[in-house]
Amino acid sequence: MDRPTPRSTSPAYRSGPYAPPPRRSGRSLLWRIAWIVLIVIALVEVVLWLRGGPSSSGTAVSAAGTPGTSRAGRPIASVVLATAAKGDIPIRLNGLGTVVPLATVTVKPQVSGVLTEVHFQEGQLVVKGDLLAVIDTRPFTIALEQAEAQLARDQALLHNAQLDLQRYRKLISQDSVARQQLDTQASLVQQDIAVVQADQAQVDNAKLNLDYAHITAPVSGRVGLRLVDQGNYLPAGDATGIVVITQLQPIDVLFTLPEDNLPQIQKRRLAGAILPVTAFDRSQTTKLAEGTLATIDNQIDTTTGTFKLKAEFANTDESLFPNQFVNAQLLVDTLKDAVVVPAAAIQHGAPGDYVFLLGAENKVSVRVVKLGPADGERVAVQSGLQIGDRVVVQGTDKLKDGTQVTIGLANGGSANAGAANGSAVGTGAPTGADNGAGSGTGKKRKNGSAAGSGTSGGSNGAGNSSGTSAP
Repeated sequence: MDRPTPRSTSPAYRSGPYAPPPRRSGRSLLWRIAWIVLIVIALVEVVLWLRGGPSSSGTAVSAAGTPGTSRAGRPIASVVLATAAKGDIPIRLNGLGTVVPLATVTVKPQVSGVLTEVHFQEGQLVVKGDLLAVIDTRPFTIALEQAEAQLARDQALLHNAQLDLQRYRKLISQDSVARQQLDTQASLVQQDIAVVQADQAQVDNAKLNLDYAHITAPVSGRVGLRLVDQGNYLPAGDATGIVVITQLQPIDVLFTLPEDNLPQIQKRRLAGAILPVTAFDRSQTTKLAEGTLATIDNQIDTTTGTFKLKAEFANTDESLFPNQFVNAQLLVDTLKDAVVVPAAAIQHGAPGDYVFLLGAENKVSVRVVKLGPADGERVAVQSGLQIGDRVVVQGTDKLKDGTQVTIGLANGGSANAGAANGSAVGTGAPTGADNGAGSGTGKKRKNGSAAGSGTSGGSNGAGNSSGTSAP
């Protein structure tokens, strides 16, 4: 019996819509499943990363031994601590001020004449009474000689009248002259006395004008630029003057403060306290001079709500210059034995002023505090903290109440910023070596290394971690 000839399959049939389904190999299916599992794991890791919680592989120590790093390489928030300590906080008030000299004198001529001599150099320091300039003295010398001559003539007439008066008194006792002549002579003597007194005044006036021709320094200070040259005619009371002298030692600083600070300052002044004042430059970085508060103005400026204060400085090194702009810092009082923390530890938010306080198991809590005065990078805490409390000063951006943290190192290499000999306590494996040993427990990694949480035994948080691995 003949077998039927098989029907050939055309190429169109194998590739058409009626083509049989292709065979699937087992290896291809396994690859697809593996890719799906990897994608699911990656998605879980991303979700945990965004939520800020631990990764699926748990918290572990990296191969380099850096604490606070997961197996997936995601860093855990690390913080730096500071310890609340006892300290003194000076209470300072800052105000804008201007340097004001005690005296600024424009030297003007008091008599008219030609300026014949100049005895100072521009910028020279002079003492009160030093000769500065001379006006032509010849007219005043001649006037003095005339006054002295007139005085001598009238003194002679007075002497003659006094002799005649003595003669009339002798004759009247002998009843040789009339009483009227005696009285007339006595009156003439009085007239001559008045004339002599007027002549003496003329002599004194001529001497004074001669002294005015020699111009001297009225105050001690620094001479400015010369305003008139030698040879010029100077009228008396010339508005321009010859030169300006400014007193530099001592010197004052005039500054203002808000009126709310007035009771505090007045209380200290009434107690007899001498309040020191420090002058800083425009940028408030360089200290120029130190002085004391001299006086307070007697009224408050209603337009600005401020009052004026004047401080006096010795200015021996001439660091303060007239009309210079300065920042005045008034030390009103000092707060003794206050709880002091770094200013970086203070946070501001809905609760008010608060800090992140480190508690048990390296967990931080929000602690509301009441702040006192501040001094640079230090702040006094009136309530909410005690001496020895440890607060977070770096790494606060991702913290919330109850967050468990890892203690890192500050920029200076100390795990406890603001504490001289602080020891760090944290989660993770300590690094380095400083005669300290850490211990911890954790999950066993694939390569057999253990990671865990440990307590450093050195002041710098150094040691070698050993752990008991768990399956």
